[in-house]
Amino acid sequence: MRKSLTALASALLLSSVAVAQKVEFEEYTLDNGLHVVLHQDKSAPVVVTSVMYHVGAKDENPERTGFAHFFEHLLFEGTENIERGEWFKLVTSNGGHNNANTSDDRTYYYEVFPSNNLELAIWMESDRLLQPVINQIGVDTQNEVVKEEKRLRVDNQPYGNWITEVKKNLFKKHPYRWAPIGSMDHLDAATLEEFQAFNKKFYVPNNAVLVIAGDIEFAKTKDLVQKYFGVIKKGAAVPRVNIQEDAITKTIHATAYDANIQIPMYITAYRTPSMKTRDARVLDMISSYLSGGKSSPMQKKIVDEKKMALQLFAFNYAQEDYGMYLIAGLPMGDTTREALQTEIDAEITKLQTELISERDYQKLQNDFENRYVSQNSDLEGLAENLATNYLLYGDINLINEEIEIYRSITREEIRDVAKKYLQSNARLLLDYVPAKEDSAK
Repeated sequence: MRKSLTALASALLLSSVAVAQKVEFEEYTLDNGLHVVLHQDKSAPVVVTSVMYHVGAKDENPERTGFAHFFEHLLFEGTENIERGEWFKLVTSNGGHNNANTSDDRTYYYEVFPSNNLELAIWMESDRLLQPVINQIGVDTQNEVVKEEKRLRVDNQPYGNWITEVKKNLFKKHPYRWAPIGSMDHLDAATLEEFQAFNKKFYVPNNAVLVIAGDIEFAKTKDLVQKYFGVIKKGAAVPRVNIQEDAITKTIHATAYDANIQIPMYITAYRTPSMKTRDARVLDMISSYLSGGKSSPMQKKIVDEKKMALQLFAFNYAQEDYGMYLIAGLPMGDTTREALQTEIDAEITKLQTELISERDYQKLQNDFENRYVSQNSDLEGLAENLATNYLLYGDINLINEEIEIYRSITREEIRDVAKKYLQSNARLLLDYVPAKEDSAK
């Protein structure tokens, strides 16, 4: 009886949190095309001001890869009103912090300030958009910064290039075939005029969403947005990438070498549909089922019981145009690729031919309920989720409705989606192995 009451109390608590979790917001669009989203949260005197631009690595010239990520750095160089090197000083001296990140699909900038510095944050982001200083000294400086980042985070990092190698082999036409870090040779060859043209093309208000979340008053915030962003002229319409990949009809075998590792990584990768599809959500659940937690089939059987792998994980790498479903493992001892692949395929086949148990299904539902409850508990994460849902998913209301999609996914769908996409003749088998002397790059 006590256990039943405890379970009931937990269920009621989760239900109440989920209801309280509903995110209220206002949205509107300025005459110049900038979409604005406002969320009020007076629980702390803090405000997040962020701008997400619909430009990522996929929007680059194949001969000039790395531009989107380069701009993530370059647009901190300064503006007509903020001198070079003063951006970060201005933020920190006013009690704030800031950052930016780039993906294949978008670039995101944000500042977090005490709420009494809201106007400062709005002005800074508007000035970055209106009149950034893009000159040769800034380009040269950030070129060295990006090169050092690539050396540190990719080239000299164990397993630092494995996603890049997957993308290169899984995509032949679509610009997802290169990584956001891009090519240093391409950046070296680029002219100042090319960087300025990239800015003019993509960094325009009609290619962005502004999200302001935190301790704000709506009327005052709208006035400030109009004051600073409303004066910026609308840019030309931004063309969107529309490149279709040919279906994979037979297994792709590839090998890549890494001088920084001693243990190989065996990767199984499938090309999957857009993040906007229902099937992408089902693949999220499949990932959680296969390798999420110690009781998951791959962890329990292959890692713990059979001790064939030091580590094994599956995840759905969802993106705007296509996704990648990835399974990667580090073999234990002298376990071969073939032996490990046989065990992985056995779990996939079981998933494709049998329904998962009701118990496992309920565990999945609980897992995604917990994610829903926690994903917007942090103000910075909430602001980014609002921007992402609007800009990439085309449905900002997903911030409140996404959980209903997961709740509605059935065991039969899990089986059928696994059968549809995780096909042995439509995948990449990549051996990511230690470099030998004659294969080291």
